[in-house]
Amino acid sequence: MSLDLKASLTERVKDLPDRPGVYVMKDSSGQVIYVGKASSLRNRVRSYFQSPAGLPKRTQILVDRICDFEYIVTDSEVEALILENNLIKKHRPWFNVQLRDDKTYPFIKITLEDEFPRVVVTRRVEQDGSRYFGPYADAGAMRDTLRFLRGSFPIRSCSKKISEDQPQEARPCLNYHIKKCLSPCTGRISKEAYMELVNQIILCLEGRHDQVVRAMKREMQAASDSLDFERAACIRDAIRAIERVTERQKIVLDSGSDIDVVGYFREEADACVQVFFVRSGKLMGRERFFITNIHDVPDTEILTAFVKQYYYEATFIPDEVLLSFKPDDKEAISMWLREKKGRKVSIRVPQRGDKKHLHSMATDNAKLSLEEARTRAMQEAVLKDAALLELKEALDLPGLPRRIEAFDISTIQGTDAVGSMVVFERGRPDKSSYRRFKIRTVEGQDDYAMMHEIISRRYRRLLKQDQKEKQLPDLIIIDGGKGQLNAGLKALSQLGAGDIPVISLAESHELVFIEGQDQPIALPKDSKALLLLRHIRDEAHRFAVSYHRKLRTKRSTLSALEEIPGIGKKRLHALLTTFGSVKGIREASTDEIASVPGINHKLAERLKEALTPDRDATPF
Repeated sequence: MSLDLKASLTERVKDLPDRPGVYVMKDSSGQVIYVGKASSLRNRVRSYFQSPAGLPKRTQILVDRICDFEYIVTDSEVEALILENNLIKKHRPWFNVQLRDDKTYPFIKITLEDEFPRVVVTRRVEQDGSRYFGPYADAGAMRDTLRFLRGSFPIRSCSKKISEDQPQEARPCLNYHIKKCLSPCTGRISKEAYMELVNQIILCLEGRHDQVVRAMKREMQAASDSLDFERAACIRDAIRAIERVTERQKIVLDSGSDIDVVGYFREEADACVQVFFVRSGKLMGRERFFITNIHDVPDTEILTAFVKQYYYEATFIPDEVLLSFKPDDKEAISMWLREKKGRKVSIRVPQRGDKKHLHSMATDNAKLSLEEARTRAMQEAVLKDAALLELKEALDLPGLPRRIEAFDISTIQGTDAVGSMVVFERGRPDKSSYRRFKIRTVEGQDDYAMMHEIISRRYRRLLKQDQKEKQLPDLIIIDGGKGQLNAGLKALSQLGAGDIPVISLAESHELVFIEGQDQPIALPKDSKALLLLRHIRDEAHRFAVSYHRKLRTKRSTLSALEEIPGIGKKRLHALLTTFGSVKGIREASTDEIASVPGINHKLAERLKEALTPDRDATPF
C-alpha cells in the first residue's frame, strides 16, 4: 500500500460512525479480501491503519493489500454477526477463516409444507416451512441414518402432490406391497396417522429415541388388542431396530441435557474441530471439520469463526455449547443463538467434572483426526510424486509434470457441443482452475475441429497474460486417439506454443499417443503412471459430460416452457429478460411473474406449477 493511499484511507476512517456494523476490505481489483464485524466500526477499522509493528504478520499482509473499504451500519451486534456470515458465504474472502473447501454440507429435510411429507436430502436451507437436520459433514453417516429411517418408518418417497381429500391413484405401487410405504396416494392411511410417523422420524433425528419407542410400544399394544398381529409384528421389528441403535449409545451425562461439545486441536497451519452431539444425556453422534491455511491466525479467531459459521448453518441449537476457550464476541454469539433457539443458550469452557472429561475426549478425537488426515495426505503425496516421476520417465519428459491440463469433448450428434479442461497440480485436482467451453465455430459432429477450437481458445488467452500470471502446463493430455492429438498439436503450433509436451489417451485400450511416434505406447496396467493418466482423463470426461447435460437440460426446459399454452417465444424472452434464467423464474413468486408484460395471473400460476418440482432435492 502506498503512503498516499494509506493516508487517504486513514482520513476516511475518521468519518466512520461509532456504531456496530460490518466492514468489507477490497484489493486493487475490487475483490473482497476480508469481511469483519465490529461493535464500533470507527475503532475497529482504525486499528488496521495504525503502526504495523503491533499487528500480526497475517494482518500486515492483509493491510498491504487493502485499496478500498466499505461498511454497513446495523442496529445491533447480533445483526452485524448475521450480516458478516452472509457476506463471508457470498464472497469467500481469502483472509477470512473458513471451513475446508467452503463446501455446502448436506441436510436431511422433512417437507412439512406437504400434506403428506417426505424425507429428502438437500444442500440448501430455505424458509419454506420444512424441518431441516444437519449439516452432516460425514455423508456416509447421513446415508446410514436415512437407511435406518427408511427401514423403520414406511413413509412415501415419491414426489407426487397428494391430498387426503383427493386420492390420486386407484392401486398402490410396489413400495406398498413390500411394506416400504403406507400408500397415502390411494387413501390407505389418514393424514393424522401419517403425521404420527413423521413426528416419530423428527424425534429420532433429534436423538429422542426413548420417546419414539414408548409411542411405538403403545401402538403395538393397540394393534395386538385389535387382533392386527401383522401390523403389531411390523412395529415390533421397528422397535428392535431402534433399540439396537440406542444400545450402542452411551449415557455420558446424568442431567439429560442437549449439549454440543466442541473439541479443537491445531497443528501448524491446519486445525480440526470435532463436535460431539449429546442429546438427553446420551452421546448420539459426532461430526468433524477441517480448517486449513491458518498461518499466524490466533486460536480464538479460528474457533470463533467456526462457531459462527457452523451455527449459522445448523438447524438445531442445543441448550449448551462447550468450547476449549472463550470465543471472541461471546456475548453477541450468545444473544444470536438465543434468538435462533428461542431461549437461553450457554457457552462455557468446562473446568471440572463430567463435562470437562467429555470435552477432553472430543479434543483427543480432534487431535487423532488431524494426525490421521495429515498422515494420509503425506502418503498420498508420496504416491502422487512416484506416479509423476514414473510418468516423466515413461514419456521422456524434460521435467516432472507438476501441472497437467487435460481436455475432452462432449456432444450428441453435434448438438450442445462443449469442451472441458481440468487441471491437476502435483497429481491432485485444482478445481478452481477448471474451465469449460461452448463450441462456437464447429457445426455437426467433428471432434477434431472441436478439439482444435478449445485448445486454441485456452492457450491464446493464456499466452496473452503477463509473465507473472502465466502458468503454462508441464503436460497436456487430450482424451482421444491420434486424430485428436494432431488437432491439438496443430492448434498449439499455430499459437507458437508447440514446445509444450502433449499426449492423448485412447479410452478403448488405454493407449498413449505421443507426438512424433507412429505407434502408441502401452503402459503396464498396474503402473502408477497409467492410473494417474486414467484418473485425469476420467475427470475431464466427467466435467465435460456434466456441462453437456446441464445445457441439454436447460434447452429441454426452455422447449417445455414454450409448449405451455400461452407461453410463446416472445413471452419466454420477456420472462428470461426479467428474471435472468429459468432458475430465476422458478424462484419468483406468482405475483412477480404476473407483473411481466404479457403474463396474466392465470398464466403465471400455470407456469409456476410447471416449474414446481424441487430439482435440488434427492428423494429419500
